[in-house]
Amino acid sequence: MSKIGFRVFTKIHRPDKKIIELFKGLPAANVADVMDRFFCMDASMKSFNNKPLLGTAFTVRARVSDNLLFHKAIAMAQPGDIIVIDGNGDISNAFCGDIMMTECQSLGIAGVVVDGAVRDQADLKKMDMPVYARGVVPKGPFKDGPGEINVPVVCGGVVVHPGDILVGDEDGIVVVPPKYAKELSEKAWKKHETEVRSLEQIAKGRRDKTWVDKALEEKGCEIIDDYYTSEY
Repeated sequence: MSKIGFRVFTKIHRPDKKIIELFKGLPAANVADVMDRFFCMDASMKSFNNKPLLGTAFTVRARVSDNLLFHKAIAMAQPGDIIVIDGNGDISNAFCGDIMMTECQSLGIAGVVVDGAVRDQADLKKMDMPVYARGVVPKGPFKDGPGEINVPVVCGGVVVHPGDILVGDEDGIVVVPPKYAKELSEKAWKKHETEVRSLEQIAKGRRDKTWVDKALEEKGCEIIDDYYTSEY
């Protein structure tokens, strides 16, 4: 008999740690840029302590307002994993607070991302482990299930598979498929280096902006060398 909706998969394909480390120090924005601005969790997923996020997705599909499967995930996750909870975006009840988050941190879990609510915000802000969530509410969770662990989930509007690489900072979170991680990290570092050079040029007062007029011309923009009047 199928138990779809109430299942725990004990194994995931984790990328090599060397592959994950390729993204260390990269701004999330640069990673998003080389993925054509896709695979970014939406802006409502906020960082609570502005700690950089980097690790492997360990996914949880939870029933709204219920954290039974989250407790199981804490017992299963390995150091370097990021527990990603699909709470259907509901913020009626907090999935967790400082006690569960402190437990995660003590186990070496690399972060927790909750598409739902958390509580004990003041304590979460002081933690070294990255914490992201959609909202805050004092009302606690239930522990009844059902739910699933290590299946594809949706978090912040993005599909996250077990073993995906998450890169996050104060701007938000980007989800990277491990299959393309090496190529994307190389492109993202080149993008980052380009931006560093641009800032250096701005500081020297000589950044080239001729590409703007070229782009406008190619797209058919009309340039009128006159003041605006009702004729226009």
